[in-house]
Amino acid sequence: MTATSERGAVASRVEPPLLPLNARKPSAWGRLLGAVAAAVFGCWVLYTLIVTPAIHWDVVVKYIVSAPILQGLWITISLSVISMVIGLAIGVVVAVMQLSANPVMRIVAGSYSWFFRGTPLLVQLLFWFNLGVIFPRLEFGIPFGGPKLFGVEASIITPFIAGLLGLAINEGAYMSQIVRAGVLAISPGQREAAESMGMSRWGIMTRIVLPQAMRVILPPTGNQFISMLKTSSLVSIIAGSDLLTVAQRIYLGNFEVISLLVVASIWYLLLTTIATIGQYFLEKRYSRGFDRSIPLRTTVVRNLALPIRRKNAA
Repeated sequence: MTATSERGAVASRVEPPLLPLNARKPSAWGRLLGAVAAAVFGCWVLYTLIVTPAIHWDVVVKYIVSAPILQGLWITISLSVISMVIGLAIGVVVAVMQLSANPVMRIVAGSYSWFFRGTPLLVQLLFWFNLGVIFPRLEFGIPFGGPKLFGVEASIITPFIAGLLGLAINEGAYMSQIVRAGVLAISPGQREAAESMGMSRWGIMTRIVLPQAMRVILPPTGNQFISMLKTSSLVSIIAGSDLLTVAQRIYLGNFEVISLLVVASIWYLLLTTIATIGQYFLEKRYSRGFDRSIPLRTTVVRNLALPIRRKNAA
């Protein structure tokens, strides 16, 4: 084969340049009108809230950073963070049990998830708070009438402990499904390759599967934590001394119901905003290696030009 024929063969294998799309941008009038209408409506709602006589903004300013409110805010943050950490740990363990080859482990994990997802969280909180009615003394030892090793009085279940138990155990049931979905999203071929290299199941789960599953687990986990910040207000039913409970105690004394509810809402909005920002940066960190910077138009042009390339190559 001559040099000329070789250059011609190489040139025939070179892909033709992408063809431009003869498409015009859609009209932006609809989006512009929608944005203007939304902005006008938002300004109207904000103006109405500011000028309404039902909200005493001087009371809001007075109590927004008061000592009782800040103490209740700290209880809310503590309950949410500790419950989420414990719930995540429980969720990982239960998810591994559900994916186990042992049928007993799967049944136990499935029963746990079924029960705590199937009963209302408010009912669970009331049960934990009234645990002393069922068991006046919590004793631990050999079951089925065996000797008791140690025991504690049920009075140890304070409103904070009851709220922590209810929130954490309930959250563990939901996190188990999130973790399980993230693990199942990883290709089985990666686990098989790790097994062929002699890695243990624990090493495969902690070093291969879970680090990659974090990209799938993080978004719903962030949503669960944001929901936890707001769901923690349910401990007010058992006098949990959280942000909402403190606000209720204050407005029961000065009758500024709406103003104190606005104070609590402002703090909840601030907490969820901070959690949303943290979730964004965590997702960005664990999404490294997945290129999302290619614009949509480039992808469409390449897909449309692919049949033309194949035709020319043939």
